[in-house]
Amino acid sequence: MLKVGDTLPAGTLQEYIEVASEGCSVGPNPVDVHKAAAGKTIALFAVPGAFTPGCHLKHLPGFVESAGALRDAGVDEIWCVAVNDAFVMGAWGRDQKTAGKVRMLADGSATWTQATGLTLDLTAKGLGLRSNRYSALVVDGVVKTLNVEDSGKLEVSDATNLLAQARQLRG
Repeated sequence: MLKVGDTLPAGTLQEYIEVASEGCSVGPNPVDVHKAAAGKTIALFAVPGAFTPGCHLKHLPGFVESAGALRDAGVDEIWCVAVNDAFVMGAWGRDQKTAGKVRMLADGSATWTQATGLTLDLTAKGLGLRSNRYSALVVDGVVKTLNVEDSGKLEVSDATNLLAQARQLRG
């Protein structure tokens, strides 16, 4: 299981953006995790699924609202990862107005999530293999803080907690 001090697992996530920009088509576009994290401080959070109640109403909105404060605390990018396809993540991002604030990264087959060891098996509820809910500060690909939630909770992986950790890390 991923822990503080580990390098993020290698892998490719997918990103669908609303408007093509220089060097980035609408998508889906592959995002090489190691290349995208290189030389950056990333506020990464993962959720069990797009549009699900806790993720949609609390978790993602907190990061959208805190984007400016996180950047002020030294965070270069905010990543939201979920085991959904890139089109769903793009639609969720559009709904939550994440453009320019949070990168919505899809792990459609849960390959990268499995490599983190932070999976949540919701097969019995008809949802299949998902990501556990967590947040992390990642500096140049290395996990500096990690906040893993107990099942069904949203108490330690929220934007407020990660912002406090980013400020502390920055000194």
